[in-house]
Amino acid sequence: MYVVCKEHVDIAIDMFVNEYEDAPDIVDLKETEFADWDPPAKCAECEQKAEYLVV
Repeated sequence: MYVVCKEHVDIAIDMFVNEYEDAPDIVDLKETEFADWDPPAKCAECEQKAEYLVV
């Protein structure tokens, strides 16, 4: 699972495919709320706002 900004979505997809050998689901964090989990505020690759969950 990777939480990234728009700029780093491609990198997160590549890392997911390399690790799991399967295509990930991409979740837009602006359109989704989670009952028991608050996503990180910042991208895992930089300091920009996290916008997508690659899982």
